[in-house]
Amino acid sequence: LNGKHIYTVFVWPFVYLIFLMILIFSKKETFRTETRYILFGHSLLVDLIFLCLTDIVVVLSYSFVVIPLRFCIPICMLIGAVTACAPLTIVAMCVERYVAICMPLRHHAISTSRRALIVILMIWILSSINPFVDMFILISTASREYLSQLTYCHYEIMIPEKMHQFARGLLYIVGLLIILTVEVFCYVMIYLAARAASGDNKKSASKGQRTISLHILQLVLCTAEVMCPYIEAVVMQYDINIYLIVRYVNFLTFSITSRAVSPLVYGFRDEKFHTHLAHIANILNGLLQPSGEHH
Repeated sequence: LNGKHIYTVFVWPFVYLIFLMILIFSKKETFRTETRYILFGHSLLVDLIFLCLTDIVVVLSYSFVVIPLRFCIPICMLIGAVTACAPLTIVAMCVERYVAICMPLRHHAISTSRRALIVILMIWILSSINPFVDMFILISTASREYLSQLTYCHYEIMIPEKMHQFARGLLYIVGLLIILTVEVFCYVMIYLAARAASGDNKKSASKGQRTISLHILQLVLCTAEVMCPYIEAVVMQYDINIYLIVRYVNFLTFSITSRAVSPLVYGFRDEKFHTHLAHIANILNGLLQPSGEHH
């Protein structure tokens, strides 16, 4: 197997798992009315879009297929938006757990399905700001020759200027610090609630604490993932083959791993989701088996 085939083998099991979870989410009304599950469903959709798009982009790169830069821009913008959606959705999920555990009497009043949808809309608006700003700067400053050239699709084609790269990186670091501050605050408050609670409340708070810990791991992986393109852009200037290897390793190590945490947090640890997931998987596996195996 060559690189692109190995890459696809790693990606599509997670795509299959995420698709199953989205199927469960769409079929069960209880998952569409609880805030935590609405946010989880959104994170699954974002992960699915990201994995499918990046799989296409990496397979094209491994096949040494270059396309006009103009056609890469919309793909890069969508990848940039869904990449930014991931940490923001993680923060929203952490805040929801903080409200559920530290403000249990106000949880149902604060965490409504309508507010969850408003939060998701805000996440997409915030996540789309950078890609649109980058696109407008690129169109305003780049030459016609640059916009017409053939290239591999990667986000750095939209920020060729060093000053633009520096400003974008600085803004990203500031955003991450804010996100990390919110996550640590939620973790500490839930930890204190777990120590003070007793009985079922203590069990719920301890579970919430472990969930926040996994979300922090996701955030660390997301951070590393977003920093990877800067490294890849430097490597690409020297050797395209080394660039492909570095991009391949980065994707498997950070992108796939960070998106495997979401099913771990809710798909397997949450009893409701795990039960439905096992049921759907058994049905699909039965349909995929050769007819002779049913006898």
